[in-house]
Amino acid sequence: MSRINPYTLQMQITRMFEQNQTFFVETKVHDWLRERKEDPADYDVIFHQHPAPPGSDQVIAVEIELRRKDGQPTDAWLQEEANRHA
Repeated sequence: MSRINPYTLQMQITRMFEQNQTFFVETKVHDWLRERKEDPADYDVIFHQHPAPPGSDQVIAVEIELRRKDGQPTDAWLQEEANRHA
């Protein structure tokens, strides 16, 4: 049984970018995909850095793009869940 993490994937990835741990971010997303019964080998993972919204305690915000390698569209719920903020 997996441990429930109160932090969203997007929050964890943003924090890893802020701490210069970008070497591990793709592995983190692959683990997240496996937890949702998806094959990480089916996806290209692309990260987009943006300035954080005004009033945020973060400096940057990272958007996670999941792109299927077979050209099919990524399930909307999966993409939304990857970038859920809270």
